[in-house]
Amino acid sequence: MKLEQGQIWKKGEVYYRIVEWARMHIEYKQMKDPATKEGTFHQLSKKEFCRLLKGAELIPHIKSAALVDEDEQPEDDDLLQSDEESAFAMKPEVEDQEFIR
Repeated sequence: MKLEQGQIWKKGEVYYRIVEWARMHIEYKQMKDPATKEGTFHQLSKKEFCRLLKGAELIPHIKSAALVDEDEQPEDDDLLQSDEESAFAMKPEVEDQEFIR
């Protein structure tokens, strides 16, 4: 079981949302309905939290409509490149400069 901040778990009629994932403990919010986000905050050690979640199911993360629209844009519109992409894009220019010398 891999715990991550923001996950929502359901056990019976109760939902648990991980608010803060720290080295030694988990802070979570216990809710009756995750849509209303009303609930109480609790803190347990990771071991105790895993015992609490035994038999629970992970609720899949649902993207908002705005995020889905961003994901559907073609990659050509993405102005930010990773370091590797930038280096690859610059490589022909560098080779041309070295060739001229």
